[in-house]
Amino acid sequence: MLPQRRYELIMQILRAEGPVAVATLGARLGVSQATVRRDLTWLSEQGLLTRVRGGAAASTSLEPSFAAVATEAHEAKDAIGRRAAEMVEDGDVLLLDIGTTVHRLAAHLRGRQVTVMTANMAVYEELVPDPDIELILLGGVVRRNYHSLVGFLTSDAVRQLRADKLFMGTSGVRSDGTLMDTTMDEVPVRRAMIASADQAVLLADAAKFPGNGFATVCGPDALDVVVTDADEGTPALDALRENGVKVVLV
Repeated sequence: MLPQRRYELIMQILRAEGPVAVATLGARLGVSQATVRRDLTWLSEQGLLTRVRGGAAASTSLEPSFAAVATEAHEAKDAIGRRAAEMVEDGDVLLLDIGTTVHRLAAHLRGRQVTVMTANMAVYEELVPDPDIELILLGGVVRRNYHSLVGFLTSDAVRQLRADKLFMGTSGVRSDGTLMDTTMDEVPVRRAMIASADQAVLLADAAKFPGNGFATVCGPDALDVVVTDADEGTPALDALRENGVKVVLV
């Protein structure tokens, strides 16, 4: 089992069951206790969990960190990111939103002749070693827990730019195709990105249907394409298609 998959399973178990012993995790995952301890050390360093006597417990932070969310549905997000990367053409100017699925897209852009504009610091860290990519980091207030830049400085910077394609994430998609967010500071940035792109592409794993969120980002009419692993027949997919959105299933 790959480490990333073990991280995902460990976090799922801890969130569902509370503190769990190393021996129990080893038995559940089918790996040695030494492997579990190494995994717990890495997850602890990312701020995802707290070590307790003989085991670990999930972090009690009110907002999940970027690293925590990255462990959820990792394989699905990577497949979505890989498929989205196939939509990119050399020479494209791209806006990359915050979010862990968009980060997986960035990993599949390495070596491409493109320009990437982003407020996603995880995307920046992923692409900054690649000399083939023209990388533009937008300004703003640092939202440390989610590795992103937000605020009016970010929105104003986006309004001065023009992109061929925007790849964006979401906290949830309602049954009528409305995109939602759980963080108020992200909403104006996402709206500015939609307005500044010729094509808006939503990357959303199945858990985002319906997902969560209390702040409306946009209606389905603001989107051009959705790339997802959601099941065919999901009501939101029908609503998106009815509004002229192309749905790409992976």
